Amino acid sequence: MEQQQKVLAIRPVEAAFITVLLMGIVGYLIIGIKVVPQIGIIAGIALLLVYGAVKKVNFMELEGAMADGAKSGIASVMIFFFIGMLISSWMASGTIPTFIYIAVELVSGKFYYAIVFVVTSIIGVSIGSSLTTAATLGVAFVGASTALGISPVITAGAVVSGAFFGDKMSPLSDTTNLAASIAGVDLFDHIKNMLWTTIPAFIFSLIVYLAISPTETEQNIKQMGILKEELINLNLVHWYSLLPFIILTILAAKKVPAIATLSAGIISALLISVWMKGGIDSKGLFDLLYSGYKSASGVQEVDSMLTRGGMESMMFSISVILLALSMGGLLFRLGIIPALISLLQVVLTRVSFLISTTAGLAVAVNFIIGEQYLSILLPGNAFKEHFKKAGLEPKHLSRVLEDAGTVVNPLVPWSVCGVFLASVLGVPVADYFPFALFCLFSPLLTLIYGFTGFTLPKHGKKYSFKVSIRFPQFLKR
Repeated sequence: MEQQQKVLAIRPVEAAFITVLLMGIVGYLIIGIKVVPQIGIIAGIALLLVYGAVKKVNFMELEGAMADGAKSGIASVMIFFFIGMLISSWMASGTIPTFIYIAVELVSGKFYYAIVFVVTSIIGVSIGSSLTTAATLGVAFVGASTALGISPVITAGAVVSGAFFGDKMSPLSDTTNLAASIAGVDLFDHIKNMLWTTIPAFIFSLIVYLAISPTETEQNIKQMGILKEELINLNLVHWYSLLPFIILTILAAKKVPAIATLSAGIISALLISVWMKGGIDSKGLFDLLYSGYKSASGVQEVDSMLTRGGMESMMFSISVILLALSMGGLLFRLGIIPALISLLQVVLTRVSFLISTTAGLAVAVNFIIGEQYLSILLPGNAFKEHFKKAGLEPKHLSRVLEDAGTVVNPLVPWSVCGVFLASVLGVPVADYFPFALFCLFSPLLTLIYGFTGFTLPKHGKKYSFKVSIRFPQFLKR
């Protein structure tokens, strides 16, 4: 990346001060007074531009740094557009409504959050994409919870937990492959070693979801009946409506590129929608893909649940992502990120400090830059030699990167995953944050293991690390 070729050389203490000030401003605006994320990030960019001017950095170079940062998200933006079209087409074809019907039929209110967590975990592992899982099954579960009078906020937390369990543990996941590649460890050795933190985090989360799940009430039963009746009246519940999901799952398992996989899911859904309606309305199909599916059942709960998707629905998320990545580009060009890494490398005197520092940097990158891949790449490249010198195996580094990098990104309101999830699920990140239990337990467990030394044996042979630092391109989520 261009920023890495000509970065500003600053003192680590100065970088730390600017970072704290930046996070304070952005956090106060977004979380404190609840302005839209775009305004908070613009304020952060303005601070960095002023800092760059004080440091006498050419403004054209600062503009170039922002452009370079935004460029890294173009592939992600394209995927977001396709997911928007996927949601609207799956609504029209009955794919998501059929999932909602099945969820209501089988789940009811009892143990609802626990079942949501388990089902999304299984599907997440199967397709290896947290965002696709959340945008399909997650939308169905949150919609059903709203209609049943069950908390959509806790449901969203369970969806996020399950989806990112899959993102973390699936061999099809890009973040799982990235962490293994950065550390220089076999993919399946990496997944096997993650079980030490992942299984306890899963069990703890499941226990809590079981404990807080509502009991079935007469009101739930009445609402379930209304919901199922309306879905059938709208002609949106069919066995063949599940075919787009089956096609998407098969293509994902075969590692077909994300956009091609999503396109197949969209086209198959549109064909089913046309067949269900008995004819082709070209303008209607194009409007569906851009503006989303519009439900007109006359039942407010059902209409609010089904009226979703479309490219237009992704515009808010995309604007936040591009602004956040532009801010990340400035952080690199102004030398703030490199200086912070150099500061952290100085304090590594014990294994416990090494583990906690690596995890801390992964979490910090998620909050400062909001990019999931960088939360794996930067700490991985910064500390892999330190893990080697400490006598730790590469699989321990890759596990820390996943525990504190992959699953923390959805907990940040201005991050790539956080913005997307808040948009498709209709629940703000700050609201579902305390209920995304798996994402909270994972970094906590990796810190506990680091300080106790549990599951951290030393090795007696050398390992090679051949991955260079680079700003990653987006693959799929």
